[in-house]
Amino acid sequence: MKWKALAAAMLLLVTGSACASDGPGARQMFRQMDRNGDRTLQFSEIAEARGRFFDRMDRNGNGFLDPEEAKAAAARLKEAGRFQAASLEGLEARAERMDANGDGRISREEFARFVPDRLLRADADGDRALSLSELRALRR
Repeated sequence: MKWKALAAAMLLLVTGSACASDGPGARQMFRQMDRNGDRTLQFSEIAEARGRFFDRMDRNGNGFLDPEEAKAAAARLKEAGRFQAASLEGLEARAERMDANGDGRISREEFARFVPDRLLRADADGDRALSLSELRALRR
């Protein structure tokens, strides 16, 4: 698997499946991401959370993900039991879309502002926020 696809897989872990699950810590994760306490996740709040996740992955602090950093982050998630078996099909295409300037690297800004298709579809009313009912619908 190419490293950009691995980074895209981790992006999905940060938002799509982790927010919607009823697993341990899901409510705590929701509360941490819901910075304004309105019981919805604004896309801007999700971007902030993805930015913080990026910072934890970017071990050398250069503002870009490299293959070693992405692999190490995936290994840590897998060890912690947080690496969910999402479909890997199409992840490279998502990584390509995430690389907005086409330079072959994923910057913190690109990683943070990318909204996965799954979340865009879950935003039923188009308000760029996910209500609790929209998040619950992600599980189905």
